[in-house]
Amino acid sequence: MKIMWDKAALLILIIGGVNWGLVGIFGFDLVAWLFGGQTALLSRIVYIIVALSAVWCISLLFRDDTPVEITSGSH
Repeated sequence: MKIMWDKAALLILIIGGVNWGLVGIFGFDLVAWLFGGQTALLSRIVYIIVALSAVWCISLLFRDDTPVEITSGSH
């Protein structure tokens, strides 16, 4: 279940990063254009979701996801 949330957060973060790239390169905010301006409610919701995804993805840096080897007690 956690892996699904990780992938969803990463995907949203990538979309946000592409939007910031568009802003930086072309001065074009796709989210604002799609949802009625930077101050429109839907745009602000998208920005908040991207921010929450970024906070979630911070946890990916500190997780130890190395596989655990399970061995039987008798050899």
